[in-house]
Amino acid sequence: MNLSDPKTFLAIKDLSLAARTIVDGFMTGLNKSSIKGPGLEFSQYRSYQPGDDLRWLDWKMYGRSDRYYIRESEVETNISVRLLIDASGSMAHQDGEYKKIDYARYLAAALAYLANSQGDATGLYVFQEGGLFNLASRQDFQHLNRLFFHLESIKVKGEFTKPVNYKDIYTGSRKKELLIFITDLYQKKSEIIDLLDTLTALKNEVIVFHLMGRNELELDFKGYSVLEDLETGETVKIDAASSRKQYQEALSAHLSSLRTEMLDRHVHYRMISMDESPDQALRDFLNQRNKLRA
Repeated sequence: MNLSDPKTFLAIKDLSLAARTIVDGFMTGLNKSSIKGPGLEFSQYRSYQPGDDLRWLDWKMYGRSDRYYIRESEVETNISVRLLIDASGSMAHQDGEYKKIDYARYLAAALAYLANSQGDATGLYVFQEGGLFNLASRQDFQHLNRLFFHLESIKVKGEFTKPVNYKDIYTGSRKKELLIFITDLYQKKSEIIDLLDTLTALKNEVIVFHLMGRNELELDFKGYSVLEDLETGETVKIDAASSRKQYQEALSAHLSSLRTEMLDRHVHYRMISMDESPDQALRDFLNQRNKLRA
C-alpha cells in the first residue's frame, strides 16, 4: 500500500477504516515528534523500547495499529474539537479522480478519529447553501460513527452559508473549542473572512486547512479552454499556455494576502494541495503548530 499517494486513502470506501489508516500512518511517521496544545493534545508517543515501564503502554493504540507505543505524558483537556466543512459548490472542484469535498471529508474523519482517541469531544458544522448543519460535540465511538455518517452524507451545492444562519455558532457550547475549518476559501466578497472574524471573536482557537487542486496551482486543465464557476455558473475562456505566468503571479499574490489575513486574526493556516497525502499534511501541520506554540 502506497501511503504517500492520497488515492490510497480515498480508494477506501469505509470512512472509519480510512480515518484509522490515515491516523496509523500519521502515528508511525510521528515517532519522536512532540505535539502539544489544547485539543488533539498529547505530549509524546514513541515506539516501545525494551526496558520501558509497561504501565505506560497505550493498549488502545496497539489495538488499532498492532504496534507498541509508549505514551510519555498524559495531559488532561476539556477543550472540544469542532470540525467545520465548507460544502458550497466550489468544493465540487475536481483534480484527477476526486473532488475537494472528498479530500475534506477524509481529512476531517482522520482529525475526528485522532481527537476521539485522545479523549477530546468532537463536533461538526457543515456550511451549506441555505443553512448550517450542527452536530454537538461528544466523546465516544458511537458519536464518532454518527459524525462519520454525516461527513459521508455531505452534498455540495450553491453559495456559502449566509450569516443569518449562524445562530447555532452563538448559542452552542460555552466551552472553549478548537475549530478546524476545511475549505477552499472561495468567496464572492468576504463572507469566509467575516465568518473567521465571528469565530475568533468567540475566543476560540481556529485552524484553517485551505484545499487547492494541483490543476489550480499550475493552471493545468488538460486542454479545457472554458472554465465554469461552480457556485454561480459563470464561465470564462482561457488560454492556459499564454496566461499561465500571469495567473501564477496573481495566485501567489492572492495566497500571500490570505496568509496575512490569517496572521492578522491569529488563525493557524495551512494550504494543502490535493496531491498531498492526508497523513503527511496532518503530521507537517501539527509539527509546525507545535513549533509556533513552543
